[in-house]
Amino acid sequence: MSGGGRRPRRPGRRPGTADTRGEILAAARRVFAEKGFDKATIRGIAREAGVDPALLHHYFDNKEGMFVAAMELPADPSTVVPMLLAGPREEIGERIVRFILTMTADPAARERVLGVMRTAMVNEQAVGMIREFFGTAILGRVAEALGVPPLRAEAAFAQMFGVVMIRYILGMEPMASADIEELVALLAPVVQRYLDG
Repeated sequence: MSGGGRRPRRPGRRPGTADTRGEILAAARRVFAEKGFDKATIRGIAREAGVDPALLHHYFDNKEGMFVAAMELPADPSTVVPMLLAGPREEIGERIVRFILTMTADPAARERVLGVMRTAMVNEQAVGMIREFFGTAILGRVAEALGVPPLRAEAAFAQMFGVVMIRYILGMEPMASADIEELVALLAPVVQRYLDG
């Protein structure tokens, strides 16, 4: 071996790091908080974490996946958006409503969603990140794929945001204890109308 018997350093990892993924996530949280979702970059996060950008792609497929992991969100747009768009267009309202209500019915996922909602209501930096993330990674993609004006996609999102808030934060009855299928039947046509125009 050359260089006094030292082994060549493996690309992307610092020597002696026990939790590289955790350190990347900590760096990602700092960069997202400082720059917001849109201006944060894979290279900037890698630089903050002191690792090769390729390592970020090893742990997270893309910036959206890293944001989901860093913010501990219960769903990744790279899997959710294609799932919502799969199937007949006239049923997308139902798919959106059922997905959100089913996801938030799981206590662990619900706590993460509610944590993000509460944070967005009181923290200006967080609200900027979350707004950019949802606007770009989820609503923007759905609106573009459906050819729907952004205002209509945001109205559909606002409808479901309000339902989750009333159901789980305010705990208003009968919404709080209503059956998921009953709510799907009630809300899906409304969301569909927003998206169909």
